[in-house]
Amino acid sequence: MTTDLLQIAFFVILIVALTPVLGTYMYRVFAGERTALAPLLLPVERLVYRLCGIDPEAGQHWTRYAGALLAVNFVGWALLYLILRLQDLLPWNPQGFGPMSPDLAFNTAISFVTNTNWQSYGGESTLSYFSQMVGLTVQNFVSAATGMAVAAAVIRGFAGRQVKTLGNFYVDLTRTILYVLLPLSILGGVLLMAQGVPQNLAAYVDATTLEGGHQVIAQGPAAAQIAIKQLGTNGGGFFNANSAHPYENPTPLSNLLQLVYILLIPAAFCVTFGRMIGDLRQGWAIFATMGILFLVALALIYSLEMGGNPLYADAAIDQAAGNMEGKEVRFGVVNSALWATATTVASNGSVNAMHDSFTPLGGLVAMLNIQLGEIVFGGVGSGIYGMLLFVVLTVFMAGLMVGRTPEYLGKKIEAREVKLAVLALLSMPVGILGVSALAVLLPGVVATIQDAGPHGFSEILYAYTSATGNNGSAFGGLGAAHPFHTTALGLCMMLGRYAFIVPMLAIAGSLAAKKTVPTSSGTLPTHTPLFVLLLIGVILVVGGLTFFPALALGPIAEHFAMSSGRLY
Repeated sequence: MTTDLLQIAFFVILIVALTPVLGTYMYRVFAGERTALAPLLLPVERLVYRLCGIDPEAGQHWTRYAGALLAVNFVGWALLYLILRLQDLLPWNPQGFGPMSPDLAFNTAISFVTNTNWQSYGGESTLSYFSQMVGLTVQNFVSAATGMAVAAAVIRGFAGRQVKTLGNFYVDLTRTILYVLLPLSILGGVLLMAQGVPQNLAAYVDATTLEGGHQVIAQGPAAAQIAIKQLGTNGGGFFNANSAHPYENPTPLSNLLQLVYILLIPAAFCVTFGRMIGDLRQGWAIFATMGILFLVALALIYSLEMGGNPLYADAAIDQAAGNMEGKEVRFGVVNSALWATATTVASNGSVNAMHDSFTPLGGLVAMLNIQLGEIVFGGVGSGIYGMLLFVVLTVFMAGLMVGRTPEYLGKKIEAREVKLAVLALLSMPVGILGVSALAVLLPGVVATIQDAGPHGFSEILYAYTSATGNNGSAFGGLGAAHPFHTTALGLCMMLGRYAFIVPMLAIAGSLAAKKTVPTSSGTLPTHTPLFVLLLIGVILVVGGLTFFPALALGPIAEHFAMSSGRLY
């Protein structure tokens, strides 16, 4: 127990220590200030602008910013779709893999373009090295940079005073990749190779096991993709078992490095936000909100998994190490719980243990982390602008309670902003509840569920929660390669990504054009512990009221069934 707590404390200290360092650096990148990497990368940046015909000084109205984003993402989807469909004709395919089917290529291309990285396929048994590197890894960079660019634009909207532009999407995208994602990915890739993660273009190795059996050991350029998949909260595994695979995550040090990379940029964005608006207290208030919700979720999952299965309490089954089903012995409950919490709060989706084998309530917490909107640190960029949406709702509700026009950072929050915030929030229940309900009504689709009863319903609910929340992790046990799921999950990924981004850019554009009003005695302070608690309350109430009935039919019902002696 003491060792477990020390591991958690060390991880938390690392995140807290690195947050202001990277957050300040990202502020300088988005502000266009000179950084230590400028002598090396500035010529490359200028070359990109020249080749693409971009004027780095030209600002964009929020509509043009959104249009540029959608255009770049559509082109990325089309190129990735073609790569997956034509991979048998492309180089670096030593295993001779054939093309992906149209529906699976549609799903996979959307998945990686939307920063979801949901995988309805086995990486080492489906994709060539060309598809992994030129297709998936490139989109890992672009999709992560897209979210970070949107975050920068939204923050400029909150900070701006009677301005009409939010920056330039092409500039934000370029600077994010060059100055943030690429250097950290190179560093992470080198460290992972030092820990034994492969990075090669060799053919798979045939091996004979100690029992005399035959085994094919997959190879490939894994380290590079794993570094950016974690750093960019993408999460898509090079191998099917993801970060539970010994080649993706071979040592305790690689496990710690990947965990830090999952939360590093989302946490740092709190400081970036504080510096961009000129008030660090606001950034740390958001960090505190995220941190409290993260620690509560971690405590719940850890305690539930350490408690084990009550049906085995009187049996001759040792549960001293907790519920170890679906977990790597080398990681144990603490690192499995820590990873499950980090990956579901941060829109990452990678796993080092199977969530399908968690206790019912342990799986519920992981699912609820996503359903809250992936704003507890959240994805790179998407976490901070998602949290700002809840801030808008919180100050609106607080304004109603005291009978004043709500304000945030000196800007009046009016009907337009609140309507746009509600519109963005609706994307989650529509994608999660609406499509899950449709899936369980279709006989052919129900047949894809592995388990009966509430656990089978949880498999469906988790899948569409993960897709709409752009998380990408799976509960397991679901035949996700069925054409209905590949198509419906792909549409949910688009809904969860773009139906959130566009209203948030519209809110930012609306606020940027407003003048600030002076602080008065009736202004609600938004950097105090009281506001942090109020914000947490709004987040939990919105998530709880929306998804509790569905959770009651799945993991909650399964928990009570397990307590009465029935398993699924």
